[in-house]
Amino acid sequence: MRPSTALATVLVDELIRGGVREVVLAPGSRSAPLAYAVQQAEREGRLRLHVRVDERTAGFLALGLAKGSRTPVPVITTSGTAVANLHPAVLEAHHTGVPLVVLSADRPAELRGTGANQTTVQPGMFGGAVRWSADLPAPELVESVGAFHRSTVCRALVAARGTAADGRPGPDAGPVHLNVSFRDPLTPDLGDASDVHAGRADGEPWVRSPLGGWFGESSTGGVAHVPRTLVVLGDLSRSPVSSAQVVEWAVSRGYPVVAEPFGVHDRTAVVPHGPLLLTAGDWLAAHVPERVLVVGRITLSRAVAALLRTKGLRVEVFTGAPQWPDPGHVVHEVHPLMTFAGESPDAPDRQWLQGWVGAGSVVAQAVRGQSAPWGTGLAVASVVGESLPEGAQLFVGSSNPVRDLDLGMSRESAISVVANRGLAGIDGCLSTAIGLALTTDAPSYAWVGDLTFLHDSNALAIGPDEPRPDLTILVGNDGGGGIFRTLEHGAPERADDFTRIFGTPTGTDIGALCRAHGIRHLVADSREAAADALSARPEGITVVEVPLDPESHRAAHEGLRDLAREALAISG
Repeated sequence: MRPSTALATVLVDELIRGGVREVVLAPGSRSAPLAYAVQQAEREGRLRLHVRVDERTAGFLALGLAKGSRTPVPVITTSGTAVANLHPAVLEAHHTGVPLVVLSADRPAELRGTGANQTTVQPGMFGGAVRWSADLPAPELVESVGAFHRSTVCRALVAARGTAADGRPGPDAGPVHLNVSFRDPLTPDLGDASDVHAGRADGEPWVRSPLGGWFGESSTGGVAHVPRTLVVLGDLSRSPVSSAQVVEWAVSRGYPVVAEPFGVHDRTAVVPHGPLLLTAGDWLAAHVPERVLVVGRITLSRAVAALLRTKGLRVEVFTGAPQWPDPGHVVHEVHPLMTFAGESPDAPDRQWLQGWVGAGSVVAQAVRGQSAPWGTGLAVASVVGESLPEGAQLFVGSSNPVRDLDLGMSRESAISVVANRGLAGIDGCLSTAIGLALTTDAPSYAWVGDLTFLHDSNALAIGPDEPRPDLTILVGNDGGGGIFRTLEHGAPERADDFTRIFGTPTGTDIGALCRAHGIRHLVADSREAAADALSARPEGITVVEVPLDPESHRAAHEGLRDLAREALAISG
């Protein structure tokens, strides 16, 4: 089968699985793969096809079909001005909240801006009139057509229906735009359609979402009880639901919780060092869950991402918006964020639950029994966990600090952990931490790396008449981009290329920089010095610099993972 045929077949199949029953087609050459696909679907009795020679007429026909059926209706066009002729119908759908799906065919992206025939920049053509849009590249191989394309169709349909977070139809229903590039050849061959990426075996959409109703046709339902369920808790900073509510709900149902370090909740109720436990492959293979519930946005652990890709594992996600986090395109079902309240499960699998809880305790005991040497980020993480007063607020920067905190912090009493994980940049972190400190009476701290600190050092230039926070800023100084030492770029065999283009040492004197701004500066060259600085309640701004060995990061993380695996193997 040809890649263009495979892509069109998968897109049309997923549209039908998502509830599409009417399709309008305006003929063209570049859109031929889609035309063949919808014609075949009509022959199989899966949809009704309407063909019109004028794209403007086709657009308004699709608008009328969507209004009458109260379901999304795609209109298919070829490339160039054909797409532009849909604009009047798109504007009408925009202003009346009708779920019109523009499915425009396009030339491969490398032809844009080259003067190629019938080629313009189609992505963004409708501006703010569409609720959502995607630009799908032309696949090179049949094998590259798969879950990404199916999940993209699901996202388009949910956005078109515009359902609010509680599952009711929302006022933001409207048009969406899927721009799809196809390479020649555009006609199907005589190959077997079995080459196409298969959808869900039960005939359901790739992503089942009660968020996808329109005009009252959705239902929120409940979350079915599956005894061997693992809850993965991420960042809930944009959510009305707190991490504490999620943890309490999970515990009441007998579900173990693996949590990223963000939010405020009872740390004794989650699996200690959960992300570290997930790196123990042999143990995990014997305790793999039947289902994972992802609550919040997961941004840190590669081990979590690997778990979600486990073959046969059912993944469900809770979201407060029509678009849900799923970078691996593995989610089976989407739930609206609910008020998590305690409820007794029908039949918790206590033996399986105890396996997770016990394994977490084994790993935690091993970590406590083998302190990381001072001068490593993991040692700083342990001091942070031990020293911050109860109720403290900690802003943690991107790169190594947040990962060291995720792997190395042991703590029972609750603290509030906040981070800029929207895009996980190193810019603006000091300013964010200062803003947070100015809005709370809680003891406020920040932990950042040296490049993060330097990137926003102007945040320390606070005028004499301006409000000043009480904030202690911990700076792990490894002389550059230490995060890259933990990634593939930091492998020993790449050492000759590393320092200049990844390590980027600056040689900046952080103490001198602080003095220039009139900021108190301390150097914590021992565990005790760092603990003393962090246990004291902040008064004004204090920068506590911790010298770190830049060569320690990779070995420290690998050593911690080895320690966890060995402890679990010994415990049986």
